[in-house]
Amino acid sequence: MVKKAPRRTAERILEVTLALFNRFGEPNVSTTLISAELNISPGNLYYHYPAKDELINALFDRFERPLNELLGAGDDVRNVEDAWFFMHTLFELIWKYRFLYRDLNDLLSKNRRLEMHFQSILKNKTRSIKALLDGMRRGGALQIDSREIDATATSMVVVLTYWLSFEYVRDPRNALEEQNAQTALLRGAQHVLNLLAPYLEPGQRSHLLKLADAYNKEVK
Repeated sequence: MVKKAPRRTAERILEVTLALFNRFGEPNVSTTLISAELNISPGNLYYHYPAKDELINALFDRFERPLNELLGAGDDVRNVEDAWFFMHTLFELIWKYRFLYRDLNDLLSKNRRLEMHFQSILKNKTRSIKALLDGMRRGGALQIDSREIDATATSMVVVLTYWLSFEYVRDPRNALEEQNAQTALLRGAQHVLNLLAPYLEPGQRSHLLKLADAYNKEVK
């Protein structure tokens, strides 16, 4: 039992750190604030995570593993229904670790490990979205020239990566608070998928509009 205690403390530290980073932004949260929130000494925090970057890297690792697993599911998307579910699930994971996206450029400028790993994430996102587009094209849901896939996939990845930054700029005090999660996720998924609208088969385009309408009513 004694051996398990440090792991429990380390887990609790990460949970509280994630909540603080998400609420206030990583640059605005010090290790002193984290230890005070946990009601532990700074020394105890330092014992588990000797530097703030180690907290950031540990949280990033928890984000990166499920993200890469989820991106692999892009291969299985064949229609708008699949794409909607895939995109909404992706945004849910991004929301859980939203501090990474809200403060992305600042984090990358200070953390070389994050910089390297996020470059890999961008490549994986692009590969996944290309697979999604190709699967929908082969499934008959999408009519798109193969020469347009790269540019369309890149546009979708840009919106996917910077959507929460846009939400934050729109309403810095409230946009990324927990009560606004569903609205932010819905708008993000909708805007990414709207990039497909010109290429969708008419029945699929109609289905996308119905899905958006249904989710809009649900979050109001």
